[in-house]
Amino acid sequence: MTGTLFGHRKARINIAIHENSRSFPILLLELAIPTEKLLKDMRLGLVRIALECEKRPSKKISVLEEPIWTLYCNGRKSGYAVKRELGEEDLMVMQHLYAVSMGAGVLPAENQDGELTYLRANFQRIIGSKDSETYYMMNSDMNSGPELSVFFIRIG
Repeated sequence: MTGTLFGHRKARINIAIHENSRSFPILLLELAIPTEKLLKDMRLGLVRIALECEKRPSKKISVLEEPIWTLYCNGRKSGYAVKRELGEEDLMVMQHLYAVSMGAGVLPAENQDGELTYLRANFQRIIGSKDSETYYMMNSDMNSGPELSVFFIRIG
C-alpha cells in the first residue's frame, strides 16, 4: 500500500491511501490538523493517529467507508477526520506525483494558498477485525520502526 500526505502549510492535511503509487486513492481523508504541525511532529518522532467512529447497527460497511471519525493524535483529541471525494486540486496533486513512489517535497504555488507540501511512502496494512485496520508508514531504511501509524477503529 502507498500513502500520500499532502496539504498547504497552514491548511489541514490530507491523507490518501492507494493500492500502489500509480493508482487513484481508495481512501481520501481530511484531518483537522494543520499540515505544518503534523510534519513538524513527524520530524520529532513517532506520530500515532487514531480515528474512532461509532458502530451503526443498521449499516454493514467497511471501517474505511465510514464518513467521519473522531481524531486523536498522539493520545490527544484533535478534532475530526472526514472522508471526502477527490476534488480538482486533489486530482492535480495525484497527477504531479504519478511517478513518485516514495519521497517528500514541495509543489509550487498554483493559487493563493501557497506551495503544497507532500510526503509519499509505503504503508503496511494490518486488518485486525471488521472494525479495525491499521496502516504503518514504513521507513525506507527498514531498521527503525514506523514514523506514522494510522489506526481506524469502530467502537460501540
